[in-house]
Amino acid sequence: LMNDVFVLLGIDMETDIGSFTPFLQGVEKGTPLLLKLFEKKGIPATFLWVADIISQFKSLAKEIERCGHENGCHTLQHETLGEPYFDIPLIKPVLSEEVAYRIQKATEIVGDVIGTQPLSFRTTRFWGNEITLNTLNDLGYLADSSYPMYYYQKQLTPYHPSRENWTEIGNLNILEIPTFADLTIESHDEYGRDRDQWPIFRTEGSQVLMNHIENMITYFSKRNLPKVFCFYLHPWEFIEVPSRLTYGEATIEPFPFITKNCGLKALQELSILIDELLQIGGQFYTFQDFTKIWNNRLSNE
Repeated sequence: LMNDVFVLLGIDMETDIGSFTPFLQGVEKGTPLLLKLFEKKGIPATFLWVADIISQFKSLAKEIERCGHENGCHTLQHETLGEPYFDIPLIKPVLSEEVAYRIQKATEIVGDVIGTQPLSFRTTRFWGNEITLNTLNDLGYLADSSYPMYYYQKQLTPYHPSRENWTEIGNLNILEIPTFADLTIESHDEYGRDRDQWPIFRTEGSQVLMNHIENMITYFSKRNLPKVFCFYLHPWEFIEVPSRLTYGEATIEPFPFITKNCGLKALQELSILIDELLQIGGQFYTFQDFTKIWNNRLSNE
């Protein structure tokens, strides 16, 4: 376990530019580009669907499965389920009494499309809480990837969370897989977001991201910890995205880093990143396959 480098790619199947538009060009046009790239590299990934969206892309979901990837869930309508760490305009978490119902509903919708219950989940913006994790656990999910390493900096490797505190180790069945951050660098953001891996691969290039990965390989090795790298991406990053959109009653102008180098450049950089990871012995897994391996090895140790 200690010598392996595990790589998990989670693709959040959501509207273009995250919460800022109702459009689905990324899902429609970006996903086939990713499928083609992953096939060429011979690697699997996990596609985490907003339930509202998967209903409109049933054949794409089937194609994802046919290509050997996993379909998981990414909430019902891209709503916020957990506690917000920082402010985003107009984003409010749903009431705690709504959480279980929404996750259940999302699970049913995704399950109906893929023909089997989804087993992997991620909350929006990595804002989690106990109700979310306990609900996922009780619904039979195997894996969740909502823990932002950059923010909590406590759990460095996958763990089974506690029912009382999802950021602590406990005995829930579900495996919490932290999303990768470089904890060796000094942060200049009050929430530590500049340690996070996204969207460095396209804004600064895959080589810069590889430096961060190598920093953490050393960090994990020194502490005798397994090296698990969980990334998140979005299909809209791989199509041309306008830097300004007008629809409804407003004009949306996201910060430049959100749309910078989206399209072909992002696809090229991701291709280089995958090659670099394969070169250092990275083994790619879907969330559910990784979880089975992790749980097996743990029970054998």
